[in-house]
Amino acid sequence: MKPKNMRIPFTKEDIKKLKAGDEVYLTGTIYTARDAAHKRLHDLIKKGKKIPVALKGAVIYYAGPTPGRRGRPIGSCGPTTSSRMDAFAPLLMRKGLSGMIGKGDRSKDVVRSVRKYGCVYFLATGGLGALLSMKVKKARRVAFKELGPEAIHELKVVDFPLIVGIDSKGRNIYDKTKWKKAGRT
Repeated sequence: MKPKNMRIPFTKEDIKKLKAGDEVYLTGTIYTARDAAHKRLHDLIKKGKKIPVALKGAVIYYAGPTPGRRGRPIGSCGPTTSSRMDAFAPLLMRKGLSGMIGKGDRSKDVVRSVRKYGCVYFLATGGLGALLSMKVKKARRVAFKELGPEAIHELKVVDFPLIVGIDSKGRNIYDKTKWKKAGRT
């Protein structure tokens, strides 16, 4: 199967075309956010306060990039374990988040929310942080700068290699039952 090229922002129709297991090359703007940033976003939303990034149509990459060497926008930028953000993800999806990038399986609540809100969960390959950083053309901290690498960064990526882990229908590559029903064994 040929990898799909996708540009952010993508529409709900674009997301609906994706199937668990699809290879994707993503181009556009993504945001990094890990545990501490997710907690802050969650708390601001719960208090009815404005958050520092627009979630509508956004994609969040669960990563904390290291500083870049001379001539590079960032250093290593590998995915972190996604399940650590499971408590916060459903609320962010309800507020318009379109996609998430990380590694590992997600909770049943996150899978239900992906299906309910028509989102997508992408997998980035762990251990390839240095290689993935080569796909980042620009980077800047945009929120919670005091968190250092765990601050929210805006990344401009080109041909960022991913696999669809959970599609908008809730098909999950970690769920062998649904995987077989989808015709991908």
